[in-house]
Amino acid sequence: MQRTYFSTSLPRNKGVRLILTGLLAGLVAGALAPPWPETAMAQGRPTAQTGPISAYPGFWDPRRRPERPDLSRLTLIRFLTETDYPPFNYARPDGNPTGFNVDLARALCDEMKIQCTIQMRRFDTLVPALAANRGDALIASIAVTPATRKILDFTDPYYRVPARFVARRDGALGEVRPEFLEGKKVAVVAGSAHEAYLKLLFTEAELRPYPSAQAARDALRRAEADYVFGDAIALSFWINGTESAGCCSFTGGPFFDSHFFGEGVGIAVRRGNDTLRQALNWALFRLWEKGQLTDLWLRYFPVSPF
Repeated sequence: MQRTYFSTSLPRNKGVRLILTGLLAGLVAGALAPPWPETAMAQGRPTAQTGPISAYPGFWDPRRRPERPDLSRLTLIRFLTETDYPPFNYARPDGNPTGFNVDLARALCDEMKIQCTIQMRRFDTLVPALAANRGDALIASIAVTPATRKILDFTDPYYRVPARFVARRDGALGEVRPEFLEGKKVAVVAGSAHEAYLKLLFTEAELRPYPSAQAARDALRRAEADYVFGDAIALSFWINGTESAGCCSFTGGPFFDSHFFGEGVGIAVRRGNDTLRQALNWALFRLWEKGQLTDLWLRYFPVSPF
């Protein structure tokens, strides 16, 4: 079973390896419309989220507050997650599961007051295990895509991976618009969705394609480029890590255009299991509404990609 990743910018040892185009050979992987504008396709121009933004933006419309479902039919939820995808899910030295997804699963169970178990498995065994009723829900950073929706049902996305610009600290902007980048050198991974987005909408910028995300980031660090544009989660780890040498910071707001950057990540359940899906949706909304999702996110991502 093969996975196709969101971009080439996700180093495994940094724990940023988001699945966005689905799974082949058995895993052929809705997203709730976000509360910000979908940029390129809807308006013909890019519009990053600007102004105040929480550390963990809501992917739910607060005007469509979900009603508390009947939870009496749920007595146990068996979560399945991946063995080695830090910081989302990985094993502690004692072998017990931990990570953002694991802590989120536990918080959901606490909110619903339902007993839960969490089992770690190899990624390629997750969907077969769910199909064989060895678990009830997959919380393993599986992207919501037309392909994955053919074999799984999903909760509303509980996180998305925006694209963002990073600049050297002496060149950061409060807002990024195409006219602000006229003649500026922007490093980007060649052949990526990020390059396609820039080619379509930031036509006055001078694109500098690189063979890898590491090479693009190094170009910015060495001041060979004015900006780098890419996967915001991967970039948040780089900004906060030693490889950046404290050179750089995010500039402008995040871009969430699903046509280029994906619909987001949800919790997967078996097709037709609406009772569990709706219960998880309600609990996710409650955790976000109470600020617990923000607290949990910042525990694992001290530099927010949002």
